[in-house]
Amino acid sequence: MKRILLVGKRGFLGNHLNKYLSKKFQIKFISFKEISSFRKKKIIKYDYIINTSINKNYINKKYHKNYDNDFKISNLLDPQKNTLVFLSSRKIYKSKENIKESSKLNPLSNYSKNKLITENFLKKKFKSNLLILRISNIIGFKKKRKNLHSTFIDMFYEKAKKGLIYDNGKTFKDFLSIQKFSQILEMIIRKDLRGIYNVSIGKKIYLSEIIGWLNRYNKNPIKVIRYKSSKSQNFYLNNKKLMSKIKIKNELSELKKECLILSKKLFN
Repeated sequence: MKRILLVGKRGFLGNHLNKYLSKKFQIKFISFKEISSFRKKKIIKYDYIINTSINKNYINKKYHKNYDNDFKISNLLDPQKNTLVFLSSRKIYKSKENIKESSKLNPLSNYSKNKLITENFLKKKFKSNLLILRISNIIGFKKKRKNLHSTFIDMFYEKAKKGLIYDNGKTFKDFLSIQKFSQILEMIIRKDLRGIYNVSIGKKIYLSEIIGWLNRYNKNPIKVIRYKSSKSQNFYLNNKKLMSKIKIKNELSELKKECLILSKKLFN
């Protein structure tokens, strides 16, 4: 059985992955603070190290290795024996349709620039024993809505509970439920994949459509606010490289079902 060291006890992503992957693999789930007490001999026994923790300065400020949790973790690993899974972001790309792994990179925020810096460092250090996942917007239920940075769901919920919904016109993006992301990661590990992959639904998801699903069970009166969207914000990732290797369903109907379940949890 694959042995996985999962880092990030305080976050949404880490807790969901632990709940799902612990049923499939041998998981050790720890906080970022705990890993600093690990010695290399102790870490070598793990096949995969997945870090979901993040420093708030890594999100908001220019790159510094002191803010980079993945850099710090990588110094504890053996590049020949441990496989590091780096959770990167679709934000490193230039926004457009059908973005492939080879598409133009154009990080604009400090967060996306920092992700690309970490990617490049890890490539040099781990070479072929590295898995980089460029992830789209992940949606799922959070018991606590306080985060280091706001997600699409956070912004939707904050407005919706105040009775406000934006009409986003023809704006589209790419989304993936936390359940589907967990399933995809399971299959990636089972297939022993390495390299760079886009992780997404791989389709245009119009914001008006997904907001309709998420707001389905909201019983409060809603005021629709016209929002001037920009075509430059539209994007979706091409996921064919990954899906051809793991061969699982990744359908719009599944995303809709998860959004309706999420709507019940948010508003009931």
